[in-house]
Amino acid sequence: MITSQIIKKCLEDMGAITHMEFSVQDLNGNTIAATAGMEVPDAEIVSVFARSAADSQIMGTSYLLKVLDDSDPFYILTASGSRDYALMAAKMVASQLQSMIALYKDRLDRGNFFQNLLLDNLLKVDIYNRARKLHITNLEPRAIIVFDIDPGKSGGNEAETAAAQLLTGLFVSQGGSYLTQVEENSVILIKSLTSEDDYEALEQCAVTAVDMLETEAMVRASAAYGTIVTELKDLSKSYKEARMAMDVGRIFYAGRKILSYNELGIGRLIYQLPVNLCSMFLHEIFGEYDPSLIDQETLATIQTFFENNLNVSETSRKLFVHRNTLVYRMEKLQRETGLDIRTFDDAMTFRIAIMVSEYMKFLERKG
Repeated sequence: MITSQIIKKCLEDMGAITHMEFSVQDLNGNTIAATAGMEVPDAEIVSVFARSAADSQIMGTSYLLKVLDDSDPFYILTASGSRDYALMAAKMVASQLQSMIALYKDRLDRGNFFQNLLLDNLLKVDIYNRARKLHITNLEPRAIIVFDIDPGKSGGNEAETAAAQLLTGLFVSQGGSYLTQVEENSVILIKSLTSEDDYEALEQCAVTAVDMLETEAMVRASAAYGTIVTELKDLSKSYKEARMAMDVGRIFYAGRKILSYNELGIGRLIYQLPVNLCSMFLHEIFGEYDPSLIDQETLATIQTFFENNLNVSETSRKLFVHRNTLVYRMEKLQRETGLDIRTFDDAMTFRIAIMVSEYMKFLERKG
């Protein structure tokens, strides 16, 4: 539940206000947290009081109170100080702790609900019933934005924690949006939208978040979002789309930090092709030639050539190379692959074949 550090901070803050000493024990009498000057009561006394019917009890110069969780004892609070207002102050602290327990449980329950919802682990009727109990609106425009976080050299979860804290302050604190996680080095934002919001607003939201993650949280991140849905049950669809967009971006659009499922183009089609069909296609185009042997300089040249609409003169100017040098590189590629990318049909075939090859390498890396 709540960490001992959080409870200790609460006790110290309330102690500074009331000029009293506090301690918190579990139902077995084990001390969880205490202020510096507090004499912790005997564990047996606390354990006996926890099993009694009384909600509070005087013990010498101290008060013992039960901190409840849904009417059941959860912690035992001991307060020591002036008899004039000791009981009142102790009840205030107990109330504060009960509120913290309720808030933590609410956050935990919502996190568990959204994790199961996104992973399709809930029946339709369970979605509506649990959402009603957690006060989550069913019919509301929402979309999933997945943030992949680079863990950095340490490989720990510091970057992930920093990202979650920033995104919570940026979106969740405003209400309506939620944050959850289902896998390592990834944070999922369930973004609440208005009826006027469109994909341009969603794009701007992702851009802003990634910029702030890199400038304020100092973590490298990329974002991908799915389609906008209006019902809770469809959030798993938006999540799968966002996850696919992230994978497709890694394979085909490595330089892009923001990816939209609606703008994946042919990459989305190739991503969904069966492996055996991809192998047959590559063998049909290249025969025994391995397209992974094409060096990066040649691939960069071809990419620039495609970006300039197969214009040799414009490409040579952009690359600062002589036109004859560029033609020589293309002729060499033609001898190796049998494709003359200066013609539209062969250029289109080569582009698709290279994307299929990248997809095959991605599958190999995934094992």
